[in-house]
Amino acid sequence: MRFVILTGLSGAGKTQTVRNLEDLGFFCVDNLPPVLIPKFAEACYQSNGNIDRIALVIDIRGGKFFDDLFESLTYLKDEGYEYEILFLEASDKVLIKRYKESRRKHPLAPEGRVVNGIETERRKLKDVRERADHIINTSKLSARELTEEINNIYGEEGQIETKLVITVLSFGFKYGIPVDSDLVFDVRFLPNPFYIPELKKYSGNDQPVRDYVLDFEGTKVFIEKLQDMLQFLIPNYKKEGKRQLIVSIGCTGGRHRSVAIANRIYEILGRNGYNVNIDHRDINEDVNRGDGKL
Repeated sequence: MRFVILTGLSGAGKTQTVRNLEDLGFFCVDNLPPVLIPKFAEACYQSNGNIDRIALVIDIRGGKFFDDLFESLTYLKDEGYEYEILFLEASDKVLIKRYKESRRKHPLAPEGRVVNGIETERRKLKDVRERADHIINTSKLSARELTEEINNIYGEEGQIETKLVITVLSFGFKYGIPVDSDLVFDVRFLPNPFYIPELKKYSGNDQPVRDYVLDFEGTKVFIEKLQDMLQFLIPNYKKEGKRQLIVSIGCTGGRHRSVAIANRIYEILGRNGYNVNIDHRDINEDVNRGDGKL
């Protein structure tokens, strides 16, 4: 089990770090009173492996409860529970700038100057910092660089490379473009199987429609160019820390052309080793509604 206590200065990046840890499979609990750490640790260690990566955010927001931290850490050590402390910090200048931009009050100086709150917090956290296993200064780190730091420390082998999940989504334009789309491609330039009587009743999941759509030269060229574009974009999205990519392919009703082409792109990406899902949002909409053009 990996048991991480995340702490540090307010404004140093704990919120983003928690998101990074969650993406790496950690069960995260924010602002747990330190006095409850022993009970929580016991429950986790007795979960028979159901919970094996835990991160607790313990910081100065706990007020007087924060003073119980060392007592709880001593208990963990005496009972043989292994843990590690991740401490985040930043320079006074950077922290002040972040507070001014967010317009938030410092928890230790709600009615006073931020700089005074930072000074008090540094003093209160001095002993915790000295016991930290990892210290990250976020003063000069971008969001992507902080994510890389967390991945380097806590990511398991192969986890970083496979963290991007791609969903190829077919849809019908007449039902609206999916709001979570990252990339949208319109395949209504292709002949519509809806107007072929023997194909109308089928969908792009069926071989007759699949063969009809994929046999056009325009389809082949489109798929080739789209494949080239995705091969270029995906590594760059991963480099920037993107974890989910929605590639939406639309035709009129989302039953024939978009489905066949989405399936083909899904197959290509899967063969290239990407973590990819397929979803046909509107494949049955026209059938259920008895609407016209597909």
